[in-house]
Amino acid sequence: MRQDVEALDISDVTGNWVNAKVLAAGIEARITALADLADLPLFFGRLDYRHAPGADLAEGASGENFYIGRRHVHDADGDPMVIDWRAPVSQPFYRASRTDPMDVALRRRFGYTAGELTAYEDEHLTDPAEAATASRLLQDEIERPRVGPMRDIVATIQPEQHEIVVADVSGTVCVQGAPGTGKTAVGLHRVAYLLYAHRERLARTGTLVVGPNASFLRYIEQVLPALGEMQVKQATVDDLVAHVTVRGTDSADAARIKGDARMAEVLRRAVRSGIATPKEAAVVVRGSRRWRVPAYELQEIVQELAARDIRYGAAREALPQRIAHAVLVQMERAGEAPDDRVQDAVARNPAVKAVVKECWPPVDPARTVLRLLSDRQFLASCADGLLTAEEQETILWARPARGLGSARWSAADAVLIDEAQDLVRRTPSLGHVVLDEAQDLSPMQYRAVGRRCSTGSATVLGDIAQGTTPWATASWAEALAHLGKPEARVEELTRGFRVPLEIIGYASRLLPAIAPGLAPATSVRESAGALSVREVPPAALDDAVVTACREALTHEGSVGLIAADPRLPALSAALTAAGLPFLAPGEETSATARLTLVPASLAKGLEYDYVVLDDPATLVAAEPDPRTGLRRLYVALTRAVSGLTVLHAQPLPEELA
Repeated sequence: MRQDVEALDISDVTGNWVNAKVLAAGIEARITALADLADLPLFFGRLDYRHAPGADLAEGASGENFYIGRRHVHDADGDPMVIDWRAPVSQPFYRASRTDPMDVALRRRFGYTAGELTAYEDEHLTDPAEAATASRLLQDEIERPRVGPMRDIVATIQPEQHEIVVADVSGTVCVQGAPGTGKTAVGLHRVAYLLYAHRERLARTGTLVVGPNASFLRYIEQVLPALGEMQVKQATVDDLVAHVTVRGTDSADAARIKGDARMAEVLRRAVRSGIATPKEAAVVVRGSRRWRVPAYELQEIVQELAARDIRYGAAREALPQRIAHAVLVQMERAGEAPDDRVQDAVARNPAVKAVVKECWPPVDPARTVLRLLSDRQFLASCADGLLTAEEQETILWARPARGLGSARWSAADAVLIDEAQDLVRRTPSLGHVVLDEAQDLSPMQYRAVGRRCSTGSATVLGDIAQGTTPWATASWAEALAHLGKPEARVEELTRGFRVPLEIIGYASRLLPAIAPGLAPATSVRESAGALSVREVPPAALDDAVVTACREALTHEGSVGLIAADPRLPALSAALTAAGLPFLAPGEETSATARLTLVPASLAKGLEYDYVVLDDPATLVAAEPDPRTGLRRLYVALTRAVSGLTVLHAQPLPEELA
């Protein structure tokens, strides 16, 4: 298939060089999408139908066999050899069961080792004599050691996951998923499915995956290309709102207030604060005629536009046209017959421009936010009845900036600028947005993401128990309201596939303290000896950590050493002195070392075969409040998919006792 595309001659098929460039780029993208991936087999399953799909069952039509794979593959004659996993005929591979075989007689799973076919396993769904057993190949695939970036789960998608993957594009889905339930993979595979089922629509409107940080995006960046989808953009929330250079930081209290939904109304008042009522009539001179629009009529026009819920910039563009229309009415009454060109000329008249400048001045979003955070009186007038005096003092800059160039913007300030910019000009909407680790977003960040899918849909992924920011959401209903998708369907995934039962059970001891309303997660995996908790003397902690890392490296797969951020310099020095090479999160995609030193603040969403956790009490104490610290600990405890070693020099938090 790739050779056929490479052999295409497009030298004389386009009318100009622009079309030739576009066509060449499309062909190049197709060649890239058809690249051989040695470790990713083209097919992983087979379905033997009792009858040909779509045939009249009463006719007794003979069945057909279909190989299921990551992408469609056809032979030299164009006949299909492998069917895309997203095609309708492939769906029973994930959904068929003995109670509902969906006309499938046989489901076959193939097992691979290093890209070589090594095993297969059959389920005769309509044979009552065959006992139902757990799939060994499925278990082996789930437990396969992990090295490098995240991989797809297309061969192991479970029915409850598949239901979310194929949900209709017109609706927003929120997935509350416990650790190890595959919610991130479900979100990525949902994008791949939607691009298959609605390719023309989403190619026109665009798709976007929003992750919590750059390390996480590097970790997941290979999943969609492996499924043949090369055009999906990825970004963090900070990337979306990067209108200014972020050089400053906020206190936790200031960031919490700036992220509060009340700031949306504060900004709306700030943006519209310059709207003024006309005091004098406008006199438009055209040739020898003078046309007068009285002050009261100008006031009515301005008040009507101010009362309408439209963007500030759109209203400012409409104002001169509305004044010009009032002039044209007078012209028609005087017997003239003006057309659209006359109206446009009147709208550009100096007298009309003067009214617009006086009553609806231009607004620069960044300068508006700068004034709001620097000018105490301006903030007080805009925040009256919304923020307390104490809250206003908290977000005011200690040193007011003299201009945009000297402003030390924080990440929360950039979100405010994005809100102000949308109040002036509507933010373009995409067709579908996947928002991962959504529980950590502030209301204002939810609004920023929601603007990017205001006319599209979204897949929201997260776990309330893993919220580790001071503004972490308390409920999905509240979060979805801020996102602008209050009607979204909330699905809960509680059956884990990656994290062993022993580990998830230990971590779940924290749930009553950090998320009382959530049900503890279960796991399909049991692994005796997966959890080890060791107490060591404080002076021997670093050496014990190095020893535990060496032990973990004797096993196959990736190893993550997770520690409180302030502990990283000491542990880095200890690993270097011991001669153990290590990586930073995100570097796994291109390096060969298997040990990663992971700051607890970046551990969310990452997975390692074996995890060594350094001193939980220090990790909890590094956070601004105990509950956030326990949530951070919950995240760290649930990153392991084969084994977890917990080393503590201080007493463990009482919730783990």
